[in-house]
Amino acid sequence: MLAEDLLNQKIPPLRPGDPVAKAVRWFEQLRVSQLPVVDRREFLGLIHEDRLADDIDPNTPLLDLGALPDADAFVFAHQHFYHVMEAAVRHRTAVVPVLTAQREYAGVITITDALAAFGQMSSMRGEGSILVLTMLERDYSLTQISRYVEEEHAKILSAYTTPDEMDPMRLKLTLRINTSEISRIVATLERFGFYVSAQFHDRAALGPTEETDRLDSLMRYLNV
Repeated sequence: MLAEDLLNQKIPPLRPGDPVAKAVRWFEQLRVSQLPVVDRREFLGLIHEDRLADDIDPNTPLLDLGALPDADAFVFAHQHFYHVMEAAVRHRTAVVPVLTAQREYAGVITITDALAAFGQMSSMRGEGSILVLTMLERDYSLTQISRYVEEEHAKILSAYTTPDEMDPMRLKLTLRINTSEISRIVATLERFGFYVSAQFHDRAALGPTEETDRLDSLMRYLNV
């Protein structure tokens, strides 16, 4: 599942010239803690609700508040939903803006949306887990990795590869596995030289409903 499949059409972007009062009203209506600020399809950053102090004139344009944080807290539309969660954890945001290949603003994804997608992939009706392995491209062998998983009495239900953005010689392999008991699988894979960079369990998708608790739940399973 890609980022472009998870866009939340109910959350519009703010504009630099919008007044603080509009942002406050949208925070209350949309029940989010950050909102994207966009100027002619260019993503400028996120405005955080806690930045809008009560003593700020409600007619003040957002652009007068200074530089916006999290200008790099985005993913591209073609990226896997794992990258959405990774970005949310790295920047500690409850929303993740999505850009096109031309770096134009396409929309936003919420943590709730990302966790819902995780629930779909890992089949919430049954036990399951997702492992993300990082390896040199030359070391990639799904047949070999499947054998290690099956030796621990489990099966790979699906596999998805993405390039490692930090190192073009490496790749990330996302595995959906049919069990939530993965400690022995992780130990086996690491024993044979595979680095497990992240692990997700169905229990993460069934955690608390508050956005901050969802993010904390996600952090317990994402090693970034």
